[in-house]
Amino acid sequence: MKVSCLLCIIVLATLAACSSPQSDTDTAPDIKDYSAITQVASGEPTNVKFTAYSTTLMADGKDKARLRITVIDSLGREITSATNPIHLYIEGEGKITTLTGESLPMEQDTAGLHYHPAALTAGELELYYVAGPTPHKTVIKAASPGLWAGEHEIHTIPADAKLMRPGKDQLPPTTVAIDRMIGADISWLPQLEARGVVFREHGQVVDPIFLLREQGFNFIRLRIFVNPENAEGYSPELGFCGLDSTLAMARRVQAAGMKLLLDFHYSDYWADPQKQFKPQAWIDLDYPSLQDTVTAYTARVLRALTEQGTPPAMVQVGNEINHGLLWPDGHISHLDGLAGLLKAGVAGVKAVLPDSPVMMHIALGGQNDESVFWLDNMLARGVQFDLIGLSYYPRWHGTLEDLQRNLYDLIDRYHKPLNVVEYSDFKAAVNEIVFSLPDGMGVGTAIWEPLSWRSGLFTEDHEATDLFQVYDEAKARFLDNQPAEGQ
Repeated sequence: MKVSCLLCIIVLATLAACSSPQSDTDTAPDIKDYSAITQVASGEPTNVKFTAYSTTLMADGKDKARLRITVIDSLGREITSATNPIHLYIEGEGKITTLTGESLPMEQDTAGLHYHPAALTAGELELYYVAGPTPHKTVIKAASPGLWAGEHEIHTIPADAKLMRPGKDQLPPTTVAIDRMIGADISWLPQLEARGVVFREHGQVVDPIFLLREQGFNFIRLRIFVNPENAEGYSPELGFCGLDSTLAMARRVQAAGMKLLLDFHYSDYWADPQKQFKPQAWIDLDYPSLQDTVTAYTARVLRALTEQGTPPAMVQVGNEINHGLLWPDGHISHLDGLAGLLKAGVAGVKAVLPDSPVMMHIALGGQNDESVFWLDNMLARGVQFDLIGLSYYPRWHGTLEDLQRNLYDLIDRYHKPLNVVEYSDFKAAVNEIVFSLPDGMGVGTAIWEPLSWRSGLFTEDHEATDLFQVYDEAKARFLDNQPAEGQ
């Protein structure tokens, strides 16, 4: 009996030593219930809200992701009494089952497409997606008649992929100063102005950058593409969000007394979990040359900004890179390749701005398992950075409670500051959640494209609305009289 107990102790100790640093999230501060603002008993639905709690799985025929489906009204609130029918379409491998493992029936719609029929019960539907045996990309769409559908891409990676966890020596504390941020990504501004759009406050024409500063913002986030002027680029012939456009915007940001967060997409076009296309000029490069080019390009851009007196206060190496970047070399199925390209980008930053914080940005606001998978595997492969950035859009990334649980767990595991660097809905709540994290580890937020009327901060006629009060209050609570760094 004593021998058996001793063996159990040895086994448990060994497992603990092999585990990534973590703590039990049940011991974290109480998760605040935001259902009063995120749910409503009844109403008119407009959209299907669809969360896949992992979008990267092993292609072993067994790995699975929990799916949660609801319907929401025009304010983004889940309708808790809804019983809407849900049609689940799968393009690719794998299958959908109930939580107890039963298969779903199959039907055919009027267009001849096959789908799994299901329905909400008391406002929600929970299922599993089970991965197939072949590395692949699977698209799952959750539709309901008359509503905007929800959709996820799930990427499966080889079942024999080498999964790694960081040791303590690979988790150094962040030592660079990180300014608290209430930020806004307004990269569309030059395009809007080129179309003749004029912004107003109380009927008076205003520069929106100065308006944002006066309303409590202190950072502007700008995306940059390699050659967006290419025929298949982001801005054919015009080159918006290229280097010249970014240099001009950086001067305006500085003139407004604000700081710059630069977001490298490493593409000629949008880079996000669904697409991470190589720039046209880099397509034929072998892997070592691609690494060198990433380093050189990153440094060249930062050097140009520095030489005109507008160095970024923070840099993102990649945009929403939970499925990788610079595909196929840096796809998530090539974990070593991805890590090597990220290290190349970080090297480019540090060559020019050694004291600038570097962010890794993943679109996994409420997806804790996948966040840990990504961060474990990159940190264990030697990718070093200063803070974790996340996107949080409730239609894809879960509830505010999911967001809180993820943030608490990530700071417990990795001891790195956090920034919700893309969001739009539930503005006051997102800022409260981030800036209320323990030990000042929540260091900022950045709303995505607030100049659009869809953000609620401007009307369709580009007049500022009273919703800006959220940011006046956030500045007073979270920036004024607060320490400058999040350690």
